[in-house]
Amino acid sequence: MVENHIIARPLKRARRTTRVTVDLPDFLDFPSPAATASASGKPFRVAVRSFLSSHARLTTDFAPPVLPCLMTWQILFRVGDFVTDARDPLPIVVALYVVEEDVTRSSRSVYCDQCRVVGESTRLLHPTGLSRVRSSWACLHSVPVLSWSSHPVCRKRYHFIIRSCPDCANPLHISESRRCKCCNRVVSGDDDVDVGQWEYSNFQDATYLLHGLVHSNGYGHLLTVNGREGGSNLLSGFHIMNFWDRLCTALSVRKVTVMDVSKKYGMEYRLLHAITRGHSWYGNWGYEFGSGSYALTQDAYKRAVDNLSSMPLSALLFQGRKSRTRLQNIIAFYQSLSCSELSTLKDLFSFLLRLITESHKTSMPKTSKMLESSTNVLCAWTRNDVESLQQAMIKVLMAASAGSNRVTRRALKGVMCKSASLELLDYCLKHLRGKLAANGKVVEAHCNPNSSDIEFRLQPLCSLQYDSILDSNCLSEEHIKDDLKFLLDSLLHPETMLTYRPQATGEYVIDSATKLLDCKQFVKDYKPYAYNPFAICVWCHLELSDPAKDDPVPPPELIVLPLNATIGDLKTEAAKAFEDVYAMFKRFQVEYLLDYGSIEDNITLKLLVGTTGSVRVQGRCPSKHGLNRFRMERGTENWTVDCTCGAKDDDGERMLDCDTCGVWQHTRCAGIDNADAIPVKFICTRCTSSLHKKSVSIPNSPKEARRFSQLDTTCRGAVGSNAPRITTALTVR
Repeated sequence: MVENHIIARPLKRARRTTRVTVDLPDFLDFPSPAATASASGKPFRVAVRSFLSSHARLTTDFAPPVLPCLMTWQILFRVGDFVTDARDPLPIVVALYVVEEDVTRSSRSVYCDQCRVVGESTRLLHPTGLSRVRSSWACLHSVPVLSWSSHPVCRKRYHFIIRSCPDCANPLHISESRRCKCCNRVVSGDDDVDVGQWEYSNFQDATYLLHGLVHSNGYGHLLTVNGREGGSNLLSGFHIMNFWDRLCTALSVRKVTVMDVSKKYGMEYRLLHAITRGHSWYGNWGYEFGSGSYALTQDAYKRAVDNLSSMPLSALLFQGRKSRTRLQNIIAFYQSLSCSELSTLKDLFSFLLRLITESHKTSMPKTSKMLESSTNVLCAWTRNDVESLQQAMIKVLMAASAGSNRVTRRALKGVMCKSASLELLDYCLKHLRGKLAANGKVVEAHCNPNSSDIEFRLQPLCSLQYDSILDSNCLSEEHIKDDLKFLLDSLLHPETMLTYRPQATGEYVIDSATKLLDCKQFVKDYKPYAYNPFAICVWCHLELSDPAKDDPVPPPELIVLPLNATIGDLKTEAAKAFEDVYAMFKRFQVEYLLDYGSIEDNITLKLLVGTTGSVRVQGRCPSKHGLNRFRMERGTENWTVDCTCGAKDDDGERMLDCDTCGVWQHTRCAGIDNADAIPVKFICTRCTSSLHKKSVSIPNSPKEARRFSQLDTTCRGAVGSNAPRITTALTVR
């Protein structure tokens, strides 16, 4: 899903900039550090309103005016000085839409889909209407699983969206005539669309360049990032993520979750990036391990990363007297190209990613020069040693040139193996292309895609372009990508991995790789700065006077008061803050300041807490307005998860419940593949043991369990039409 790219392609510089775009803020550095510093010390509920009033204007370009629950704001940005490719260059303008959604007036569910049923995009229903399967396998791409389901329902949600034009793939900026200003494509209006359908289709659109959602309490989810591999013509994934990160910091966002199911070049990028960098791609912006599926812990994740990163390549290259396989040829080939030793899986995959990155800016030989600059490989030999050995190699090529034959790198190295050390041979072969022979010809290098080996031959200098002499097509970017995918599939991916010897090593690698693939849930704690030298900043922890057994405990809210504020002022502002943020606290009243005993309201607050601190307040809702409906973001539905893997809560993976006890567990842990249908009758092993009915049990062995699941593969119903559906995407480059 997330197809990430490490280095952004250079953008075309404008030949001119219109007066209109000069006054727009730059997308690449907005908001500025000065603006971020001025907004520090404010809670999100205050910072977002101040931000919109300062930078945005109301618009109807995104949401039709018939939706009273939505208020849409727009902010326009220029992208540096870059323009389109048209002959009459047009400045690129990025439109950020901020949709303020009033949950209490919305026609759709008041519960956050990301918090409520993470991964529950498909449900198979029992004929009675009871839930039978909780599934994430049908989701399009990403869903935040580490969620805020236990928080009370927030009154408002803020959607931060950047749209993309389907035709030109530039950020969509709509003119007054509802046309894309880059390609003049007509953008259809939404005035006649059903309100509920509009909200569903637009808030679940997977083609947005950016879609982030933040609740009014400052907790949010990163839903969609589409970079160049996701269809963006201008902005890369790094551009978009940098913008999102700066925006969250400026708005005093508290925590943001993301589910990393990213793909790059068609590969599982969270697996590749974890091995080469030690963390997910989102770790570049401070997103850390949140929770793992199948009860995996952070320690288990780190151990899996370390195990695969340090896996030696030596065991893969030994073949005895057998002929070398394609896998061994490719590994040996890239080992010969690198000036530093490639001894582990981390070294190998990091080197290939560096080659791909450099291929955007230069060709293979220049990449080699860049890589060799940090080595001292020449210190062991003189210049004469290198030149004499390369001339000897050229003589071999001249002898083979009579039949216009190419000489493979392996054959050339075998002929010269007694003339010098292996290290000197490797160095000379790396720098042989472009060398002039005595007959006026030049050495040309070509990579044979079938053998994954470099082949050399002499060509007349006049028949070659200068660039091809120095920058041959020895390794194209696509060739390196193909090799990278083959290596990842062969060495790491559990479903396509080749057989390791000994078998224990293969099981060890499969176990570690599976753990990395099962760890998708990451979170960033922005830790907003709660200090203002000219005010009192207090974190208020709320307790209800008459709490029910399952009443939620909201996270503390930051209250900012003047330096001369009293206890009564704190109670008033705290009541306003919680009522403003949460739908269940309508007409909320703060009655007591706990931990300080009986205290008068006219006491100066600064005498108790200073200019910063935290307090506990106790209050109640006189009318109990909507208490049950707005109790939690996950809704009123209850379920019990107790899987054999140790999971005690919904982690977004596919689950089913026992027909006897109703407890949920993973289908994979029950021995049922994701591609298999759910059996009509399922009884967990615990109930089977207690009832002594082995005829309908699911044994502990996954193999036997799969055999049982094939007894009756009739599903219990169709996909539920009322089930929340999550179809968000993360595709970055």
